[in-house]
Amino acid sequence: MELKEIESAIEGILFAAGEPVGVERICLALEIDKATADAVCQRLADYYSYERRGIRLLRMENSYQLCSAPEFAAPIRRAFESRKPARLSQPALEVLAVIAYYQPATRAYVDQVRGVDSSYTVGLLLERELIEECGRLAVPGRPIQYRTTQNFLRCFGLSSLEELPELPNAGPEDGQITLEMQAAVERLRAGRAENAAQTETTEEELAQAAQVLARAEEEA
Repeated sequence: MELKEIESAIEGILFAAGEPVGVERICLALEIDKATADAVCQRLADYYSYERRGIRLLRMENSYQLCSAPEFAAPIRRAFESRKPARLSQPALEVLAVIAYYQPATRAYVDQVRGVDSSYTVGLLLERELIEECGRLAVPGRPIQYRTTQNFLRCFGLSSLEELPELPNAGPEDGQITLEMQAAVERLRAGRAENAAQTETTEEELAQAAQVLARAEEEA
């Protein structure tokens, strides 16, 4: 298979899937190795970005997905206004932030950080497939642990959790999330599209949110 044919085939696979496709599945379908698949996907991603096409190719850990370009979020949102999902509530944003930075995390830990019960909110995030169960903690009662999902990465335009900014001088100390942190997380959430247009959250916005979280824990 020639390079151009591989590019076209991968493009067709990702378009037809409508969801993240593992690189192993691409390799199996096209009978190519992982290095070739990654190189071709990166080439396609660079092409879409350089030519300012209406789509982008995102890498999420070991998977790839086609999505709409963030700069066209406004017209796409208007075109599909009736399909716009409900926004996440402020408590949901808080819980998501705690789990994203301290995963795997139990609900009890999230409750301790926020200072309020988070059972309903955790259930909501599970329904939205932004978090998932990832085993149980080896302590009495064996509480369920949670982590973020590939859908979380896709929604925030991240390739992997390694792209989350480090929290300077931050540790898992207990304390209540401050209003300043809530505002930062809200800005983070508002920076992405709420429908088919999955806008990318910039590294600068992520860094600002991380710095606010660090300050919040230092003050707690």
